[in-house]
Amino acid sequence: MSGEHYFSKRPAAPSRAQTFVFEDGARRFVFASDRGVFAHGGVDRGTRLLLDALRIEPAADVLDVGCGLGIVGIVCAARARRGLTVLVDVNERAAALATDNARRNRCGNVEVRLGSLYEPVAGRRFDVIATNPPIRAGRAVVRAIIDGAMSHLVPGGRFYLVARTAQGAKTLGALIGEAFGDVEEIERGGGFRVYRATAPSKPAAPRNG
Repeated sequence: MSGEHYFSKRPAAPSRAQTFVFEDGARRFVFASDRGVFAHGGVDRGTRLLLDALRIEPAADVLDVGCGLGIVGIVCAARARRGLTVLVDVNERAAALATDNARRNRCGNVEVRLGSLYEPVAGRRFDVIATNPPIRAGRAVVRAIIDGAMSHLVPGGRFYLVARTAQGAKTLGALIGEAFGDVEEIERGGGFRVYRATAPSKPAAPRNG
């Protein structure tokens, strides 16, 4: 199945639900997945590498852009119990699965928003933004994720992105560097690279209105 389906509002693939288990340290998660949603049937290597790289404070507010069935956002919510994690996806099936998976894994500090990229969180800022972006949706979509991140981070907030090396990860890293003024490659393995960029620090401003 083409990866473009993941960025469709209503996936054309017939539903074929299944569950799988994922362990993050001592925490065991059970995720429901389905066709037409990233990642169906298990946690891919890029997502694992991203989760290994993420550093999240216990009270951090986190945004997962293009959440799919909710793996990254829900694991982040479990790590940051005193914060709020918001999961966003344009795919209706993905948003429904993410909502179900938050309940299934008893993560009450999760909000799932249906919509494109940052539209559902307009005016809000976060301590961490994490994304395993829909590369096959096209460069314009991925660039919009990168270019929109800064305005949705608090001063000193961090943006994390994972991408497959063979699908232009180095180019995306350079784009992050252009958007933020600096970027670090913090993890590499299994054909993937994880990049981190930090929003400039400045005097604190009111958060989330």
